[in-house]
Amino acid sequence: MKKIALFIFTFMALPAIAQQVLSPETLWKLNRVSVLGISNDGKSIIYKVSTPSVEENKSSSKTYIIPISGGTPAEIKDTKDILKDKNVSPDAKYILSTEEVKVEKVHGKDYYSELEKSNVQIYNSLDYRHWDKWNDGTHNHVFFAENKDKAKPTDIMLNEPFDSPQKPFGDDEDYIWSPDSKSIIYVCKKLAGTQYAISTNTDLYEYNIETKKTKNLTESNKGYDTNPAFSPNGDLTWLQMKRDGYEADKNDIIVRFKGMDINLTANWDGSVDSFQWSADGKKVYFIAAVDGTKQLFEVNFPGLTRIAITVKQITNGDFDVNSLVGFSGENAIITRTDMNHAAEIYSYNLKNKEWKQITKTNDDIYSKLSLPKFEKRYVSTTDNKKMLVWVILPPNFDKNKKYPTLLYCQGGPQSPLTQFYSFRWNFSLMASQGYIVVAPNRRGMYGHGQAWNEQISGDWGGQVMNDYLSAIDDVSKESYVDKNRLGCVGASYGGYSAFMLAGIHKNRFKTFIAHDGVFNLVSMYGTTEEVFFDNWEHGGAYWEDNVIAKKTYTAFNPITYVNNWNTPILIIQGGLDFRVPIGQGQEAFQAAQLKGIKSRLLYFPEENHWVLKPQNAIVWQREFYKWLKETL
Repeated sequence: MKKIALFIFTFMALPAIAQQVLSPETLWKLNRVSVLGISNDGKSIIYKVSTPSVEENKSSSKTYIIPISGGTPAEIKDTKDILKDKNVSPDAKYILSTEEVKVEKVHGKDYYSELEKSNVQIYNSLDYRHWDKWNDGTHNHVFFAENKDKAKPTDIMLNEPFDSPQKPFGDDEDYIWSPDSKSIIYVCKKLAGTQYAISTNTDLYEYNIETKKTKNLTESNKGYDTNPAFSPNGDLTWLQMKRDGYEADKNDIIVRFKGMDINLTANWDGSVDSFQWSADGKKVYFIAAVDGTKQLFEVNFPGLTRIAITVKQITNGDFDVNSLVGFSGENAIITRTDMNHAAEIYSYNLKNKEWKQITKTNDDIYSKLSLPKFEKRYVSTTDNKKMLVWVILPPNFDKNKKYPTLLYCQGGPQSPLTQFYSFRWNFSLMASQGYIVVAPNRRGMYGHGQAWNEQISGDWGGQVMNDYLSAIDDVSKESYVDKNRLGCVGASYGGYSAFMLAGIHKNRFKTFIAHDGVFNLVSMYGTTEEVFFDNWEHGGAYWEDNVIAKKTYTAFNPITYVNNWNTPILIIQGGLDFRVPIGQGQEAFQAAQLKGIKSRLLYFPEENHWVLKPQNAIVWQREFYKWLKETL
């Protein structure tokens, strides 16, 4: 009798302790951690926590310090005395800064001073707009000054119409001091106008503060040269891509040693995200994608000896190592995510391979949630390759039930689909709304060898579409997948994929969602800003007479198959997206409407390729799931 009473009491108590699932509102309450560095004494980590406020439609941040061994963080207001400033020269005499400088005439009033109320813009070449900004004649320039109050700064790029840091995403990693404090190394693409728009040829430049002369250090390389750093022994090191115009080329670690450039990762079949030298200068640690994750690697530095260069993977698991902050003894300090958890700071013992979580900024929220499960699956492709597919299952998954299922199409097109944590395309959130998510590592994704990554170029609508369909068809064989409720969602190249699949899916899918997707490759070529991208991916311009271009702009153009469209589609477009301009979304929506297909246009006039404002992001999430509820 007591057992029965206990059972009844426990059963009745369950609703009170039942966990919730992740919602859009909860997602936008999560704290976002970014690391500023390790303290000068090597004992603490300084990091920033940004917290979005939907009510105020902005984010606020606080800075904290926490012992490397873990413990209770303390808020701090100033990091000046506890954290090294990389912009201060090693001899402490000078400091670097950047600001925008007006170096070109663009506006009507620049040419006709008496017409100061005119708002006309005049351009003589391309690069008249980039990412989400129109070119107004200003460029980012690097300055140095004596490290004292009110010191007059010197522009090391005086009157040059070039940018350092690079626009739109460059930061202070684009410029550093030499170890002897005599020169400044900076990243710049010294091309202007149309030449800028068709090239990826950034170089490393050295400016001597005494002679005021600038030297190109990487003139022989025609692709990207980025992320300069010096080894503990003073050897210049950087990341390099070889081919001009190819933004997703293999990214290698180059060391300039005794006048020779040594490629440490030339014989390793992968692409480097970021790197850091060991304190003794004998190894370089780096982060790279591998098998659907991002992990920490090391490569030895043998100098000019006959010792073989060997790359070793250091970490392993279903998570992403996002950044390497530095080292404390045998511990690497890193940030880490997985599909259910936003970034937190961890230490990883390089000797005993043990992890320790240092920050736990969102644990209180996670403790109240029932989180999804994610599984690795390997699917055979139509050309007999093995493809990794992530499958994310709803919280409290019951294999005896049937679930609506989403095929997620990644953007890029060359980008890794790993254990990332997005605040928009969030797999944990999708699964928490009751959907199974199928996320294939299709052609064009880092982490499966360079050949796999490169197979997408010139073949946007070919094997990749087969990869997508192989993934969804394979997972759909499971009894818990509702085959009559399949959806397809994606952004950028993923949006292109949704548009393309809408015309060739043969009634597999019941609904589509395309965010900032490429719909018409011809008009895309005529309006996008980084022309080098389309030139590489599509074999050149739509008017060129070559096999790849001819096939791309016809057989691989979604507009070719619009007559087959018969499925509801939600089209999302940012008004400030100059990479995939507004006409792409407009053309797709107009086609769907005129064909009588249930469709909706979600237009964000002040957002670019992403959705960054908190309230807009909440609208995005609500409309996303509202559409799925209506159509799936």
